Amino acid sequence: QVQLAESGGGLVQAGGSLRLSCVASGGAFSYYAMGWFRQAPGLGREFVAGISSGGRPSYADSVKGRFTISRDNAKNTVYLQMNSLKPENTAVYYCALRLNAAASDPSQYDIWGQGTQVTVSS
Repeated sequence: QVQLAESGGGLVQAGGSLRLSCVASGGAFSYYAMGWFRQAPGLGREFVAGISSGGRPSYADSVKGRFTISRDNAKNTVYLQMNSLKPENTAVYYCALRLNAAASDPSQYDIWGQGTQVTVSS
């Protein structure tokens, strides 16, 4: 059974940066597409970025140009570099996996991590 573990969240001022990491254990990481989602209090889970098994990235419009998703298959890790953070980016950030192609619909992902809190102060 594949397990995912996120890290890198924290408190940052508006305009600052954070890099989230998600390590996968127990599976063939290079075959998986990975996604980053976020959930703010009272709201649904929102797609942030995805990366296919072949390394093709995709982004929500709200984060294009500020966030970058990448993966290191040798380390079984996917990253989310977040720059120019805004208070509205405050949420719990989750990584998730599915086979092959990334998707923006969270219901299409099979396994989820526990999440990491990102708080952006104004």
